Amino acid sequence: MHGKLIVISAPSGSGKTTIANAVLRKFPSILFSVSATTRPKRSDETGGKEYFFLTKEEFQAKVKQGDLVEWEEIYGDLYGTLKSEVDKALAADRVMLFDVDVKGALSIKRAYPEAVLIFVKPPSFQELKERLRNRKTENEAALARRLERVPMELQLGERFDYQVVNDDLQRAIGEVEHIVREHTELDSIHS
Repeated sequence: MHGKLIVISAPSGSGKTTIANAVLRKFPSILFSVSATTRPKRSDETGGKEYFFLTKEEFQAKVKQGDLVEWEEIYGDLYGTLKSEVDKALAADRVMLFDVDVKGALSIKRAYPEAVLIFVKPPSFQELKERLRNRKTENEAALARRLERVPMELQLGERFDYQVVNDDLQRAIGEVEHIVREHTELDSIHS
């Protein structure tokens, strides 16, 4: 087996994290790429699990030193992938799963051309808007900022290796699991 990078991306509220978590449950040997961020930690998050929480200064030092495969500023916060974590996974012939924004996914593909990019599309803009509103994780201004990015994200998503429409969560999960199985030599725990 050879190491492999599987990247899942989508507009906020499209279900990418739910799908990524389902894939991780189905294939327990997959490593999850934990991104670094400067955004504040939510009450249900643990440093090193959902994200490596860094100060803006720590993050900018990593950018300067070339320690990030990709990084983006989104809604005033910085997000990025630590190169050391990716290289460690590939050196150990592991499969690593990423849950990142679309620009970050394309940056990973530039750095690691063998990476497989999967774009999760919402069934419609209206459905996406409802999902974000129902999450109740941000105010109207933050919601509006997220929605402003959607056209750009949908356009860049067309450059991914696969597009999966999340109009039915279980079907979308199954489709992504099939793509993972197709590109790796992994067996799922329920094959």
